[in-house]
This record gives sequence, C-alpha cells and structure tokens, in this order.
Amino acid sequence: MIDSAAPTAPPGPLAVAAAAIVQDGRLLVVSKQAAPDVFYLPGGKPDPGEDPLQALTRELREELGAAPVDPRHLVDIRATAALEGVPMLMTVFTAALDRAPTPAAELAALRWTDGRDDTLLLAPAVRDHLLPLLRERGDLS
Repeated sequence: MIDSAAPTAPPGPLAVAAAAIVQDGRLLVVSKQAAPDVFYLPGGKPDPGEDPLQALTRELREELGAAPVDPRHLVDIRATAALEGVPMLMTVFTAALDRAPTPAAELAALRWTDGRDDTLLLAPAVRDHLLPLLRERGDLS
C-alpha cells in the first residue's frame, strides 16, 4: 500500500506576544490559574490573522482590563515555553497601561518585581532573557 498523504512540515515555534510593563523600576508579571506558582509576562498567543501587536492588545484587555499605551517592539526571545514545554518565539513589546491592571480571564495573580525576589518563580524566558536585558537598559531598580 502506498501512503498518498503529503508530508507535513514540522510545526514552527509557539508564537507569543507579551508586554514588558515597567513602572517605578519594577516589572509586571502574572500567573495563570493553570500554573499559579509560575509568573510570566502578560500576553498570549495570536488568534488566526492577528499580528503580534493586535494579539498583545487583545490579550491585555482580556487579562488585565487595560490597553497598552505606546507599545514598542523590544526583543524577540527564543526559548522553551514554560507550560507547554515546546519551542517558543516570544515577541516582547515595552508599553505602559491606560489604567491600573486587574487580573481577569485565566489569570490567578499579578505582581510587580525587580527580579531579585528569590521566592518568586519566574518563567525561564523572563528570568534568563528578559530580566538581564531590562537590567542592562537600566529599567529595573
């Protein structure tokens, strides 16, 4: 028997759009109900047809009840997604918020951190890639 199915291309990395929101020298991080002990950047996966900035705007409204103000591309981080355990490409924007954030949707909590709190479990992409960049830029206290 001949298999007539076309070969499938390997899937690309998991696409994620996220916000590095820094206020008073501290970074906003959130945890999800699915993993309440692990803190990530707010954001999420784009819906079909969304570009990263559109996805970020939608996700911040859903998760935090706020809209990004003056979002600017900061960095693309290639890492392993903490929850899914698969390769991830996280497009990170700097932004402010148009109002105080309130956790909603699938979020369990939010925290502001300078990244030096050893009791806070940060996702590896945040801990290993973003925090060093923000410290180098002088954004964190």
